[in-house]
Amino acid sequence: MKRKRYYYLLTLQYLGFRYHGWQKQPDVNTVQRMTERTLAYVFGHKNFKLLAAGRTDAKVSANEILIELFLDNEKLDIEAFLPLFDKNLPQDIRVLDIIETDEKFNIIQHPKVKEYVYLFAFGEKYHPFAAPYMTNVLGNLDIELMKKGAKLFEGTHYLKTYCYKPTEHTVLEGTIALCEIIENNLFTANFFPETSYLLRVKGEGFKRHQIRMMMGTLILLGKHELDLDFIQRSLQPNSDLEVNYIAPASGLILNKMILKEK
Repeated sequence: MKRKRYYYLLTLQYLGFRYHGWQKQPDVNTVQRMTERTLAYVFGHKNFKLLAAGRTDAKVSANEILIELFLDNEKLDIEAFLPLFDKNLPQDIRVLDIIETDEKFNIIQHPKVKEYVYLFAFGEKYHPFAAPYMTNVLGNLDIELMKKGAKLFEGTHYLKTYCYKPTEHTVLEGTIALCEIIENNLFTANFFPETSYLLRVKGEGFKRHQIRMMMGTLILLGKHELDLDFIQRSLQPNSDLEVNYIAPASGLILNKMILKEK
């Protein structure tokens, strides 16, 4: 029988704290592994595959990530399938939406804007329940200086300093549409510290660990261990400056994915 393939776009949301990232790997628990296991249970077969628009690292969460589902020989009744699929997913993974696409759509090649946020607070050690969501920096941070530093990342720059273990094939230039530090009113809980902050970054693509390395640099700036000149020089063509601090993964959230019109 000739295979008939159907195409769908899923919007997922998950807390990454207990997972080793999105991508399936041997011997560790990942979001892709649990999502595929749930789909196999609901479908009663494994005649499908998933393709993500981006891969989050271990402990990184996603408020909104787009996943393409390729399903063989079975057209979904979306209204019936969505609540059944969602009910059977682990408690820390949720499906927000499913729409049908076609064979012309490609989640990897389709232009998109990604927005990441990185949650952090400083001062005294805060409630342990907040640990999956934000980074606790002990001591003081100069937030106003960090705000100035964040703005320096906006624009098109040479980003080798902020790319973890680049190869000869890595494209080292990139464009950051928005980079700012603001007070966090986006995610709240009664066990969060009274005041917390977030780094918000928007762009069409990012290097491996780029945002965590940018955040690490900004934390060192806030501690007055680096200055604004370091950031400016690090973004210059052929800079050989290195960042020696990568901010922890658990503060990072893939907040939004927005598909652009072709």
